[in-house]
Amino acid sequence: MASHRRPKQPSRTRVTVLTTAAAAAVALSANAANAAPSEKLGKDEVKAKVDKLYEEAEQATEKYNGAKEKQQKLQKEISTIQDNVARGQQDLNKLRDGLGSLATAQYRSGGIDPSVQLFLSADPDDYLDRASTLDQLSGQQVEALKKIQDKQRELAQERAEATEKLKDLASTRTELGNKKKEVQGKLAEAQKLLNTLTAKEKAALAAEQQRANRSSSDRVDLGNDSSASGRASAAFSAAQSKIGSPYVYGATGPSSFDCSGLTSWAYAQAGVSIPRTSEAQANYGAHLSQSQLQVGDLVFFYGDLHHVGLYAGNGQVLHAPHTGAVVRYEAIGNMPFQFGVRV
Repeated sequence: MASHRRPKQPSRTRVTVLTTAAAAAVALSANAANAAPSEKLGKDEVKAKVDKLYEEAEQATEKYNGAKEKQQKLQKEISTIQDNVARGQQDLNKLRDGLGSLATAQYRSGGIDPSVQLFLSADPDDYLDRASTLDQLSGQQVEALKKIQDKQRELAQERAEATEKLKDLASTRTELGNKKKEVQGKLAEAQKLLNTLTAKEKAALAAEQQRANRSSSDRVDLGNDSSASGRASAAFSAAQSKIGSPYVYGATGPSSFDCSGLTSWAYAQAGVSIPRTSEAQANYGAHLSQSQLQVGDLVFFYGDLHHVGLYAGNGQVLHAPHTGAVVRYEAIGNMPFQFGVRV
């Protein structure tokens, strides 16, 4: 007769071991599948990724510059309003003192007019809204009350405006902090990639960068293009004097620059104030095609206009390129040209 013994169940210990082994096998399989993306990138691949990160950092830099400029503008406006409010309050106090003098004179001559007494203990807005009371006042008192009412309304308006601007300033500061973190994050990511290179690869990249920077020597052929104007020529000459200065995000000179920092600084040396950011500079004048460019014209690149330089003549641009580079000449065709602007 056949045996019908129940199959022996594996022990709990054995099941645990098998489960652990299976999990380990799955993990090893997953690691093998993901191994390709984590493999060491070559020098050219790293450079391409780093260049892209530098471009993204510059995009964030221009947003950072815009937020910083807005913050500075709001701070000035708030300071002006607060000064106006302080002076207005002094004027209001004088007007009230003047009305008080009228009341004192009335008291000395036989008692305070009930209408003036009412005013001194109530809101003049409410008081003047009761037109019937005006008949009880002298012409001088009516004029004084109206001046006080106008001043109070003016101060209330200015205080409300200051409150709104303070709210705007708070949100602008938040935006400024976020953009600064974004820039720093992109630059840290780029540095992390560069750190994966061998010493030999780093040296090769550094040599490439040095060659690009050396192209900014006076040996660059700028042709015989004329300048757009006397101030354009002066701005271009100022920018030329900064060839070799390092790119630093948010910098406006005189020893380091970002792209729009260089152009705004250069024109300031020519006595012309242009906006701080590339986007705002792009709207400063009529747009020019590449064939219309003259030396000193502003030239804009990329679809979102996050990069700007100065036209140098003969198809060359003078600009502050990106982190790790210096102010230098570069062929206009190396970047996606959008249009020029004549200041």
